[in-house]
Amino acid sequence: MNQNPEQIARDTIDTELIRCGWVIQNKNQINLQAAVGVAVREYQTDIGPADYVLFINKKPVGIIEAKRAEEAVHLSIHEEQTEGYATAKLKYLNNEPLFFGYESTGEVTRFTDYRDPKPRSRSVFTFHSPATFLEWIKLDTSLRKRLLDIPTLPTHGLRDCQIVAINNLEQSFKDAKPKALIQMATGSGKTFTAITFIYRLLKFAKAKRILFLVDTKNLGEQAEQEFMAYVPNDDNRKFTELYGVTRLKSSAIPNDSQVYISTIQRMYSILKGTELDESAEEQNPNEFAATKEPMPVVYNEKVPIEFFDFIVIDECHRSIYNLWKQVLDYFDVFQIGLTATPDNRTFGYFNQNLASDYGYEKAVIDGVLVPYNVFTIETKITKNGSKITMGEKVDKRERLTRRKFWESVDEDIEYSGKQLDKDIVNKSQIRTIIRAIKENMPAMFTDRIDATGKFEVPKTLIFAKTDSHAEDIIEIVREEFAEENKFCKKITYKSEEDPKTVLSQFRNDYYPRIAVTVDMIATGTDIRPLEVLVFMRDVKSRSYYEQMKGRGTRTCSLEQLKATGTPSAKFTKDHFVIIDAIGVEQSQKTDSRP
Repeated sequence: MNQNPEQIARDTIDTELIRCGWVIQNKNQINLQAAVGVAVREYQTDIGPADYVLFINKKPVGIIEAKRAEEAVHLSIHEEQTEGYATAKLKYLNNEPLFFGYESTGEVTRFTDYRDPKPRSRSVFTFHSPATFLEWIKLDTSLRKRLLDIPTLPTHGLRDCQIVAINNLEQSFKDAKPKALIQMATGSGKTFTAITFIYRLLKFAKAKRILFLVDTKNLGEQAEQEFMAYVPNDDNRKFTELYGVTRLKSSAIPNDSQVYISTIQRMYSILKGTELDESAEEQNPNEFAATKEPMPVVYNEKVPIEFFDFIVIDECHRSIYNLWKQVLDYFDVFQIGLTATPDNRTFGYFNQNLASDYGYEKAVIDGVLVPYNVFTIETKITKNGSKITMGEKVDKRERLTRRKFWESVDEDIEYSGKQLDKDIVNKSQIRTIIRAIKENMPAMFTDRIDATGKFEVPKTLIFAKTDSHAEDIIEIVREEFAEENKFCKKITYKSEEDPKTVLSQFRNDYYPRIAVTVDMIATGTDIRPLEVLVFMRDVKSRSYYEQMKGRGTRTCSLEQLKATGTPSAKFTKDHFVIIDAIGVEQSQKTDSRP
């Protein structure tokens, strides 16, 4: 028997309600003591039967207006009808107006909290759970009402750019705007700003839980350290003494913390109910997504849609698209994006609601970040390519194992500069670049002479194309600088040594002087004493390039510079140097992802 569209919609709504923890009853078989949350079909009101009336602990609290699937594009025109039932008198009950209203086809659902100062419907993934309604009713006021009560920001200890960002964001909350974007240059204190407004949301708006979403494990660990170190300017206790902070490391989510730090990869796997290999949290999430079928997220009763009140999305320009957008669409939350390098799609996703646009140029003018100089190295092979002649014996190397074998080439092979270090490895070309860097560094840093009269190489980071390319660079750097193993090390997810240990050494100790990376510290990693960036790989994404440059922009006092491994320094870090060995400064950039 073919069901009519209205019945199909109600069947779908029934399924969703049951999944969210509601017990469904017919109007002629009502037992409101059956559960905390009971949804009664066709309950009679003084203006007619309501499709569903929602009861919490025997008290009516909400209405669902059910509509067939074709009405999904017209749900807003039914809001008045829903509100009419919410303000009507229910049969047998002398009720006050109800708090909550839904318009739903089962597939598409909109929700209004009538307790809000200016009730405004919003799209939700599904229905809220009875336990949540119980909590909300106990609080007596809605979150959007409490946001109006956030007091004036005390500005002591905050930079001007941080004050502007927080004040604008809090006004955005008061206007009930669902999404806001904070653009702050790398090194200007994005995470500190975020923790400050998170603290205020917990303290003054009584936010229940806040998710701090990152896209790599490394950034999650860094954020956790910053939460642990943060002391608010109106309290002498640390953040973690006041509120629980949990970094998610498994599929279990405790419900007794206030702040949760998670990679978006892990949160996706939690919503999918699958286990996650930690290695998936160490790579760019878009590379991980490319290996996955975009399976749809489904309702997870352990993490209902209202589990969090706010999601703060760090480096949001990388993690709000494709597979990952489902995680953000799932939760009924305010979303705040943090990035130094938004592109047009980022602005679009956050509804063009820019709470802060503090870019690199402004930060340099304010003395928050340091400027940079560019030193270009151009080899003939980089510019024009070269040729391997037929019959010439060459090393051939397997890409992953690096196992070598001799072989004659059976035809002339011409190659371009772009094929270098991927299809063709020309060690002489790498050596030419490293030698040029070594010979010219003393002219860039004329004051760096150590106690023995020797030039002290400033902390230098080299961006390589692949792990194999990085290995070649490390070998040649050690040879050309006539130095030992610890002088130059690799920091990538695939390095033999623990990358966090090597990164900590690079940041705080004398050795290594030079680090080589592929992508692990291209974004989001704070290395204040870093003074030289060497690009031996091209980058086509404008935002990714800006992120990579951001590793060198942070200020560093003379005391910090001396203490973190450059004892010969005589001045505060007032600039950094980009050595461009690949033409990255001139190459065409787009707004696309890396």
